[in-house]
Amino acid sequence: MKKKRLSYKDAGVDVLKADALVKDIAGAAEKTFRPEVIGGIGSFGALFGLDTRRYKNPVLVSGTDGVGTKLKIAFLANRHDTIGIDLVAMCVNDILTLGAEPLFFLDYLATGKLDKKASLDIIRGIADGCIEAGCSLIGGETAEMPGFYARGQYDVAGFAVGAVDKKDIIDGSTIKEGNTVIGIPSSGLHSNGYSLARKIFFDVMKATVKTRIDGLEKPLGVELLTPTRIYVKAVAALKKAVKIKGMAHITGGGITGNLPRVLPSGLGAEIFKGSWDVPPIFEIMSRQGGVTEVEMLKTFNMGIGYIVVVDEKDANKTIKTLGAKDFQGFGPARRIGRIFKGKGVVYRKAKP
Repeated sequence: MKKKRLSYKDAGVDVLKADALVKDIAGAAEKTFRPEVIGGIGSFGALFGLDTRRYKNPVLVSGTDGVGTKLKIAFLANRHDTIGIDLVAMCVNDILTLGAEPLFFLDYLATGKLDKKASLDIIRGIADGCIEAGCSLIGGETAEMPGFYARGQYDVAGFAVGAVDKKDIIDGSTIKEGNTVIGIPSSGLHSNGYSLARKIFFDVMKATVKTRIDGLEKPLGVELLTPTRIYVKAVAALKKAVKIKGMAHITGGGITGNLPRVLPSGLGAEIFKGSWDVPPIFEIMSRQGGVTEVEMLKTFNMGIGYIVVVDEKDANKTIKTLGAKDFQGFGPARRIGRIFKGKGVVYRKAKP
């Protein structure tokens, strides 16, 4: 009996399909290209020429991240066009905190079986995020790994590189007692806390992605897939208006865990509860899941996606600048706290 001749495709990897996808991806990526991009998509490496006319003493700033279990919502809803925006946001918002301008981005997409439509939706979302962040999508990797991921599932990771002049690095070292903490609104959960959110909504409440919950404007799946906001344009405008002393991207750990990362030794932050509007989705999770206030504050962003620390004399100008343009439909920036001698984050009732 003649043995069947096996191929890579028989093992579950369709190289021709992957090659065709790369050609489709190229069109989306090219829309993000800055003038510094050299060459195109498809080489073994990506080339980007640093503009030394803009940076006298350039320092490269890099960051990498994923989207976490928010992907589970995308699988349930069979919607993949927002995940790419989340991926870019989680990376560029991080490097932004050091004063860096995002320059380029690379992605990694791994799946059990390549789904062309889902893959293109993801990559187009990444391209949309890069356009919003002003950086170029100059490369990436798509891996088909049969037997490793369940059908219809995938994982994504991203890598961003930015630049800042050494003298312009923002590292929190100039923050002093009495400085003002300004909060910029989030669009919802962003890309953190989804393991707890899924437990509350799907296990405790027995909801589905199509369920409409009182207090939420959209079906649950749409609400949970709201993309993470990208703060690049807002910060770029602010840097021209005031002296920013420190910035924090509010991700997993909330304000409690992230703001102290930029505070000098011996300083803490006093945050005034009630000084900003907490989106309804957080209040629903707290109530339905019986989650304590302390646990909510150290798990979720609670409606504040990004924080800047400035001198009190610059606080009004900071708020005015952030409200002067429509940065992805952000709500108003707010004074949410002040810096004091101490340690960590202390929450107090907002002053009347």
